[in-house]
Amino acid sequence: MAIKALTFDVFGTVVDWRSSIFREGEAFGLAKGVTGVDWQLFADKWRGLYQPAMDEVRSGRRPFVKLDVLHRESLDKLVAEFGIKGVSEADLDHLNRALHRLDPWPDSVPGLTRMKRKYILATLSNGNVALMVNMAKRAGLPWDTILGAEVTRHYKPQPECYLGTADFLGLDPSEVALVAAHNGDLAAARRVGLRTCFVPRPHEYGPGQTKDLAAEQPWDFVARDFVQLAEELGC
Repeated sequence: MAIKALTFDVFGTVVDWRSSIFREGEAFGLAKGVTGVDWQLFADKWRGLYQPAMDEVRSGRRPFVKLDVLHRESLDKLVAEFGIKGVSEADLDHLNRALHRLDPWPDSVPGLTRMKRKYILATLSNGNVALMVNMAKRAGLPWDTILGAEVTRHYKPQPECYLGTADFLGLDPSEVALVAAHNGDLAAARRVGLRTCFVPRPHEYGPGQTKDLAAEQPWDFVARDFVQLAEELGC
């Protein structure tokens, strides 16, 4: 079957979470008089708590909660670890919403705009709906709809997240492609019948990145960025 919808991993694939959190952290520190924090390390450690937090839900040890809640719980741990003092709950809520203000990679909006002419565009992200909507509004990401974890009540790489997203679109999994910078995400999508598009983001984790630098399987499409992917998809 022909591809009718493109779904997208967002963190790392569409937006640059690391540089954005570093920017937000530095601004927060200046505004609140928080000194002595290595905000790049802070960003990396916050991201490092991402998968373990979702594992608690995926394993069934706790009921489904949206990613904003998990991020805030992780943030509270980091505030204690980094010894950040003198900030209010409202201040921390604002910092937690830094994830709503992530900047897109330079090719993301031009490429998505071209792909939207031919395909349905949807998120297939672990990010919750409000997070995705606020990010899209700020960054100009032209989604047709927001789908993924909160809508399906399952976090990737659980099959229900991919299959539920296709079902919400009224499409067979083979009519849906996942676009991602992460080989593991694509492998999980392929296992349940989705098509696959790999776009590497070699700076997602900073200058020392060692994983997801190249395609590890013969994905349906491999492109250097979203603009080239649009060209390969005939947009």
